[in-house]
Formats: sequence, structure tokens, C-alpha cells
Amino acid sequence: MKRRFDKYFPWLFLGSDFIASLVSLIFCYLWLRSFELIQETQIQSLISLSCLWILISALRKDFKIGRTDEYDHTLGVLAITVVWFVGASIFLWTPFHAPSFQFIPILLFSLGMMLVMGIFRVGVHMVLRRYRAKGNNFQNAVIVGKGGTSPKLADVFKIRKEFGINFLGYYDNQTSCNQTRGGIIDFFEEAPKLDLDLIYIHEHLEPKLVKKVIDFADENYVKVKMIPGGSLQLEKNLSFSRYGDFFVINVNEIPLDNTFNNFAKRTFDVFFASLVIVLILSWLIPLVGLLIKLESKGPVFFIQKRNGVNNKEFNCLKFRSMTPNDYSDTHQATKNDPRVTKIGSFLRTTSLDEMPQFINVLLGDMSIVGPRPHTIPMNKSFKSQIEKYNSRHKIRPGITGLAQVRGFRGEIENPHQIRSRVRLDSFYINNWSFLLDMNIMVKTIHELIFNRENAY
Repeated sequence: MKRRFDKYFPWLFLGSDFIASLVSLIFCYLWLRSFELIQETQIQSLISLSCLWILISALRKDFKIGRTDEYDHTLGVLAITVVWFVGASIFLWTPFHAPSFQFIPILLFSLGMMLVMGIFRVGVHMVLRRYRAKGNNFQNAVIVGKGGTSPKLADVFKIRKEFGINFLGYYDNQTSCNQTRGGIIDFFEEAPKLDLDLIYIHEHLEPKLVKKVIDFADENYVKVKMIPGGSLQLEKNLSFSRYGDFFVINVNEIPLDNTFNNFAKRTFDVFFASLVIVLILSWLIPLVGLLIKLESKGPVFFIQKRNGVNNKEFNCLKFRSMTPNDYSDTHQATKNDPRVTKIGSFLRTTSLDEMPQFINVLLGDMSIVGPRPHTIPMNKSFKSQIEKYNSRHKIRPGITGLAQVRGFRGEIENPHQIRSRVRLDSFYINNWSFLLDMNIMVKTIHELIFNRENAY
């Protein structure tokens, strides 16, 4: 059952993917037709598009859902396939042929495909995990060399049953335990009888033995993986760079260093910020500006220097919520702060004072989601107090962020609060995904409606 499943799964996946894509196309077509956004078409053209989808999916090998892949990786692979498919459909599908470029129908078509196919792909991923967790479609594995971080890997195999890796034990000359099958010499004698799929090599094994194990694996068609030392077991994904025949590990690379990820995030920021500016700020700025002017003298906007990506300073925009004062950069707003005006209190309680920052997003100074920018004096103070504080400036600051939806927003009253913010910002930067951004945006709306304790 172990290898038979691997042999037939790609065909099962492509067959079911064809059906799912057809359902998705029918859904998107009916959705767009209900708003009369595209022309009528025949079912045959949708079937042809499903064939195109399968061709792209097969060429991209979407059926290769790795045992240790997480759901966000599956959605990331799908997103690229959707981009390729929609791009091809624009040229091949007659309903998209019109005198002018049909931006809204194409955008809705893309979102519909991503939604329906995303549910299907994640569903397949979940089924695979449950299937493997029950002991099916497993791979046999051993670890050559014990100590260091290798016991942690063995614990992962034990805990994460959904990976479908059947750990047979260690081979090591130095240590012995109930999972040790024998010494290194015993490995070469017993391995051909174990029906192995994976060999994990301990990081401190002698180079000669490492080469011998790899040569054995090559001759017996077994995959080999090295276990990195403790210094490389970081809370982030590692990648590699190749210089000819020489490889190096990219230790501090982040997801947004990837060109596609960065482009996708920036595209969404520009699209969403443009909608907010046209549909909301176009009337909100004159209205709020009038109310601010009627209550107190001073400008409508409060413009403050803050640190952005790579610590570059930018002008952060807000509606002015206080009477003009000389302490805005150094004194945080506190509860019942006398500097806050009546209209300012309403703006701060509802977070409407932050709305002009969508202009900062459009200008490229900020993102919708990211670490919240602090004032320059606060930045200098926190940088000297908190280790790795400056790493939060690797990406654009955000209007909202992970720390804010986890309860760390508003006034910073003690060191624990800023340390928690930095820790959550670091997690966000190192684990960014489009799905995480969507999750934070949804939780932000929930916080705005139901949790206003620290908004003052």
C-alpha cells in the first residue's frame, strides 16, 4: 500500500482536480453572469478551460503535496497556478474578449477560482494527512548518528503522525537506547533488508562516513537528508543559494524576500488602498476635516516622522486628534489625555484617525498589514532596550498587525508589552503568508467592533 498509493495518487489528483476546476469554472461563470459582467458561453468552452487548467496544473506538478508541507504552502502553489490559468484564459476565452480591458470580471474570476479551488486543494491536503496519520502511505526512515538535534527529529516523527514517516530507529557507535538498532557497521548490513525510503544523517557524523552513507543511498535509490545543527534550528524556513557547484544556507531570508510574494502583497496593498481612498476617504477627509477645524485651530492632518522599511524615515499621516503641542513625539497618548479633543476622542476610539494612512500605503511607505511604526524617539529608546528590535524594520510597517490583533495595541505601559509586540512582529515577518494577512485583517475588524479597551 505504501508505494502503490504514490504511484496512482497523481492520476487520482489530476482527475479530481479536473472535476473541481469544472465546478469552479461553472461557479465563476454563473457568478459573473448574475451581474451581467461577461458574455454568454457554452458548457463546451468551460470543459476546454478545465483541460487547460489540468495542463497547467500537471506541468507545475501541483499534485506533489509534500508530507511536511503546511496548508499555506498548498495555497501558495495554487495561487501561482491561478495566475497562469487566468492569464491564459484572458487570451483564449471568448467572454473575456471585449473592446476594453475587463479588470473587474477578471479580478472576480480570479478570486472565485482561488476560493473554490483553495477549498478543494486544502481539503485534499487534510484528507492526505488524516490518511497518513492512520498508518497508511508511510515511508520508512532511520537516523544514522544519535545526539545533538537528532532526538528532536525522532520526537517530531512520533508526534506528527500525519507526516506518514515510520521511524525505525538509530544507528550509532557512541550511544545506546531502546531505539538504537546497532552501530554504523550494522547499518550497512541491515539497511538493504529494511525497505528504506529516507535516511537522516546526524550533523556531526564524520565526513568519510557521510560520503559512505550517501553512496549507499544512491546505489539503493534511498533519499538522504542532513539534520542541521542546533545553531541552524531557527524559527524560520531556511533556503539555499547556489554558486556554481557550491551551496550556502540563507539563514535570515524571509518570505517577503521572494519576488512573487513581495509583488503579491504590494499588488493587494495598492488595490485595497485605492478602493478605500476612492470609496471612503474621498468624502471622509472633507467631513472630518470640517469637524476638526470647527473644534480647534490647527491642521486637519497630523504628520509625524516614523521609521519605515530599512529604518528609512517617512511622513506618517493621521487625522489630528489633539490640540497642537510640543510633546506629540515623546509623550504617548494616555487614558483621559487632556490634549485629546472631543472629535479627536471619537476618532481615536473608532480608529478613524488612522484612515489617512491608506494614502501612505498607496505611496509605498506602509502596507495594510505589518509591524506598527513607532515614533523616532520611541524607536531609539526601544532599540537600546530590546534585543533584535531593529529586525522589525525588514518590511514595510502596517496600518494593523499581528501584535495589534493579539491585544498589544495602544499605550505601552511596561517592558513586557513592547517585548511581546517585537516577538509577534518577528513571528509575522518570518512566517508571512497571504492567508495570514487575510486572517489579521478579519481579526482587526473584530477588534474594532468588540474590543475598544486600549483605544484612546
